[in-house]
Amino acid sequence: MTHRPLPAAFYARETELVARELLGAVLECTVRGTRCRGRIIETEAYTGEEDLACHAAAGRTARTEVLYGPPGRARYFIYGMYWCVNAVTRRAGLPSAVLIRAVEPIEGIEAMRRRRGHRPDRELTNGPGKLCQAFGITGPLHHGVSLLSSPLRILEGERIPDDDVAVTPRVGISKAVSDPLRWIRKGRDLK
Repeated sequence: MTHRPLPAAFYARETELVARELLGAVLECTVRGTRCRGRIIETEAYTGEEDLACHAAAGRTARTEVLYGPPGRARYFIYGMYWCVNAVTRRAGLPSAVLIRAVEPIEGIEAMRRRRGHRPDRELTNGPGKLCQAFGITGPLHHGVSLLSSPLRILEGERIPDDDVAVTPRVGISKAVSDPLRWIRKGRDLK
């Protein structure tokens, strides 16, 4: 099956809609000739300066600059000890993004196992830091790159029916914890 990168117009919409519709899309990262792919099964929306859990709540800084840029860019950051990758959404000047929380591995699984220390397959990519480590996603290589044409891309995938999707509050945060801004593909939870 040929997968094309999602177009810029896909990201230039409300963050919640992008977060929902990224379920079923394919995250792809090629590092030193090794390609890894995984079907996105869990996302979270971070909706801008008014969202206290979003890094943009602190305003425009060097750390948040990519969030203010054009949609369809990757934002990579380290939060404590966790590496995370986000897809910037809406339009330039409106800082928001979708955190890719988990993927279901579909290609490059041996490389993922090497990078993750030969953990059980269900633990390779079942968290935002784990999937970045498994895919070889790092700040120096991937922060601010286009998700349309770089070695880090999000590709078209399958459409997940609404009946197969659960919406819950976000996890792992201390502010705006009750907002239902987390989307999960039912039956594919890797935790």
